[in-house]
Amino acid sequence: MASTPVVATYSLCACDPSAGQWGVATQSKFLAVGSVVPWAAAGAGAIATQSYANPRYGPDGLALLARGLSAGEVVERLTDADEDRALRQLGVVDGQGRGATFTGSGCHAWAGGRAGDGYAAQGNILVSEATVDALAASFAASGGRPLAERLLDALAAAQAAGGDRRGQQSAALLVVERDGGYAGLSDRLVDLRVDDHARPLEELRRLYGIHQTLFGKTAREEWIPVDDTLRAEIAGRLAALGHATLDDWAGVENLEERVDGSSAIDPVVLEALRRAS
Repeated sequence: MASTPVVATYSLCACDPSAGQWGVATQSKFLAVGSVVPWAAAGAGAIATQSYANPRYGPDGLALLARGLSAGEVVERLTDADEDRALRQLGVVDGQGRGATFTGSGCHAWAGGRAGDGYAAQGNILVSEATVDALAASFAASGGRPLAERLLDALAAAQAAGGDRRGQQSAALLVVERDGGYAGLSDRLVDLRVDDHARPLEELRRLYGIHQTLFGKTAREEWIPVDDTLRAEIAGRLAALGHATLDDWAGVENLEERVDGSSAIDPVVLEALRRAS
């Protein structure tokens, strides 16, 4: 086991039952932490596997959650079956929003976790327990906001409290919602990774901003009615860019999810069009 890479990291598994969303956010001094730690399935729950990580905890744990086992039961099943459990760290939030966390006795200090209503926070090789406390406190204080933003803010709070004592390298954000992803044909509402960066949390937030511009949703009542004056402006700007229709231009700019008919326009689309021309 000594030759196995240590996924020294901090992570937060969490859910927003009212929105039907589950997610995981994580940061580590480890290349491509998003390829190992975060796992989630809409309606079932979310899992983070780290320290001397056992990646099978992800799919195996989600299968147990899908069968209706609680977060605590999943932690018990996975670790009881693993002879190297002392080296593992695990966080789980189940479909009912119950959280559970596990830190093996062989994890490198500081290592530990906190679990509560709707979350499981954990970390290893941290500056101190303040990192995990900040994850939990940030999440508990941010109710009513989108889950992805709460997860990003929790990572920032954890880093400010000390973070991984080896430094920073990669980060990831995963949020799932039934049919909430691209074109309503995927459950992956947000799936972003920063695999190698000097300031991965800042880069992850930048990518999330782009994601929201392209794939976020503006309430229909906030769309701008297209009168004759605005229609002429849109046509002129499209012509200057070499496009005959808004659909054509939006497809090129990956904004097609934000275009729906010609009687009103999403303000995000209009702003992007004005910037482009």
